[in-house]
Amino acid sequence: MSRQLKQLVTDTLKTRFDGVDQALVVDITRLNVQDTQKVRTTLAEQNIRVMVVPNSLARRAFTGGPLELLGQGLSGPCAVVCGGDSLIDVAREVAKLAGMFPLLELKQGLLPGDDELTAVSDLAKMKGRAELLGEIAMLMSSPGRSIAGCIAGPQSRVAGCVKTISERE
Repeated sequence: MSRQLKQLVTDTLKTRFDGVDQALVVDITRLNVQDTQKVRTTLAEQNIRVMVVPNSLARRAFTGGPLELLGQGLSGPCAVVCGGDSLIDVAREVAKLAGMFPLLELKQGLLPGDDELTAVSDLAKMKGRAELLGEIAMLMSSPGRSIAGCIAGPQSRVAGCVKTISERE
């Protein structure tokens, strides 16, 4: 590949991954054409992109950006997967597809702000944003429920005693 062509591809990759700060790396090269199309279609329905990129050009394109660490970890045949609502959801979908297509190899991913790569299988086991927000909301309302129970408890006991006394008479 000539220098001008490499530079053109690198610039194109920079443009495509502009604003992307989280991504996964998988190997889809061992899948046949039909299975590859099923994987791409399934992920595209959820607004997830899959792009097979040459490692050296991806490294050049990711240099100086949020995906630089991911670029340094590229080895062997790779496809970069990004998009969706969160990387955890993307990892779950890809892991689900890996169960259906055993030749789909899960490699690693990079969460925004992380300084190390994480295995895709580990990312798929993490709690997503919606689950964490639900837990936080539950923990925030828990003390309020306890206080309400303490306040309502004595009143219900007094009411029960008054009812028992009135039924006896």
